[in-house]
Amino acid sequence: MRPGRTLRLAPSLLSADFGALDAAVDAATAAGADAFHLDVMDGHFVPNLSFGPALVRAVRAHTRLPLDIHLMITDPVKYFPVFADAGGSTLVFHRETDADPDALLGLGRDLGVQVGCALRPETPFERVERWVERLDQVLVMTVHPGFSGQKFLPEAVPKLRAARELVDRLGTGTDVSVDGGITAETAAVAAEAGATFFVCGNSVFGQGDVATNLAALRSAVTRGSGHAVR
Repeated sequence: MRPGRTLRLAPSLLSADFGALDAAVDAATAAGADAFHLDVMDGHFVPNLSFGPALVRAVRAHTRLPLDIHLMITDPVKYFPVFADAGGSTLVFHRETDADPDALLGLGRDLGVQVGCALRPETPFERVERWVERLDQVLVMTVHPGFSGQKFLPEAVPKLRAARELVDRLGTGTDVSVDGGITAETAAVAAEAGATFFVCGNSVFGQGDVATNLAALRSAVTRGSGHAVR
């Protein structure tokens, strides 16, 4: 067992039953979730609409776990303060927007939140390299952002490896996050490639029991990485 790497599971509430969201949060919390992932979509950056700050605020009032806010929006600078105020713990912007990463990193520090940067499957890792040392999270998308239930794209795995190699070389605590098509099988693949933060949606809230599903994911991540999930 290799020491020194914290692995976390973050159920994605986009896959939960919106009519019983509090029950979904309670079930995942009781089953040992480390955080919750909330997808914010503006219908412009991605062709879908989803959560706004009111929903984030409602989830924040129901749990003390960290809230990982994935901003699939065109203007993250405008909305960083909004989602920080709503209770977001980590605000993740997309590198493909026109936003200045330096400005967002500074804004995030001023707001007292962690800052992450996401990459679409077609975006090369080189586009985020210069900021990795200052980022709290690098999110490698293993599906095309905008809709849940897509299949894991294996061509994204080398990007996970590149992120892991750079983070290890820099000696930072930056999370290498993976989002999209995460099942027990693909979680093990992503863990072996160096992911530390696993966004898991349908594999948690789809078929079966939430606790059983999270346990299977935890086992797969531990097996794939050689580290224990916290």
